Amino acid sequence: MRPEPPPPTRHLRVREERGHVVLEFRGEIDIAAATEIAPVLDRVTGRSGVRVVIDLRPVEFFDCSGLRLLYRARSRVLERGGRLHLVCTHPLTLRVFRVTGLSRLLPPHPTPAEALAQSEAASGSL
Repeated sequence: MRPEPPPPTRHLRVREERGHVVLEFRGEIDIAAATEIAPVLDRVTGRSGVRVVIDLRPVEFFDCSGLRLLYRARSRVLERGGRLHLVCTHPLTLRVFRVTGLSRLLPPHPTPAEALAQSEAASGSL
């Protein structure tokens, strides 16, 4: 039985695609948005072996609260034997990722299709 997806929020849309949970962050990701997103993110990343793609393309603003969400999600997914891929194209957000080192831990992909393909290729090599 498939778990029911959480309802969408103002800052987050959740869907399943090709065996992955795709979390689309939207709008301004600040402390208020992080408070809204965190419970859903924790529920998704708490599953064993989960494969997650976080899509940041609809994000207009991203601060340290968003970085904390991504670091936490990465840790939780890796602890449970899953995979996490990031989609981001916004130049300022990409710069923040480079400066903080996040781009080394979660190399951003330009599209969800590329992130899904990378995840599937990595799963196939196990």
